Amino acid sequence: MASIVALLLFAEGFGIALLNWALGVMADAQNMSMAGIDPDVMSTSSKVGGIVFGLYFAACGLVALLIAVRNRAPGLFGRILLISAAVVHGLLGAFAWGLLGRPQFVYMVVVLGLIVLLLMTYDAQPGPAVEEPRDGGGPGEPGDDGDGSPVTPPAAPTVP
Repeated sequence: MASIVALLLFAEGFGIALLNWALGVMADAQNMSMAGIDPDVMSTSSKVGGIVFGLYFAACGLVALLIAVRNRAPGLFGRILLISAAVVHGLLGAFAWGLLGRPQFVYMVVVLGLIVLLLMTYDAQPGPAVEEPRDGGGPGEPGDDGDGSPVTPPAAPTVP
C-alpha cells in the first residue's frame, strides 16, 4: 500500500509541476497581468511555485517509498511531511469540490485517506519490553532478604 501512495504522490508532484509550468508559459505568451503585477513576475512565480510544490509532493512520495522499502514507520520528519501532505490534500479536496467538481474531489479524498491509512498502519511501534533480571529467588524465599543479594557471600580470594 505504501508503494501505491508513493506512486500517486510522485505522479501528483509531476502533474502539479507540469500544470504550473504550462500556466506560466501561457501567462508569459499572452502577456497576462493581475492587479498591475509585471507579466514576467507572474510567469516566473508560477513556474517556481510549480517546481517547489512538485518537489514537495516528490519528497512526500520518497518518504512513502522508504516506508514501503524498509517496512517500518517513518521518522519524525517523514511523519510531519506526510501529515502536512494529508492536510494539503484535505484543503485541495475542499477547493476541488467548489471549483472543479466531484471526480477531482473524490481523487483528493482517496489520496488523503491513503496517506492517513499509511500513517496509521505504520504507527510507531513501542520498543521491546525490558525484563528485570532475576537472581533465582523472589522475596520471602529462604536465604533471600529481598534486596537481590546472593544467598551466600562469595569466597574470599586466596594468596598463593
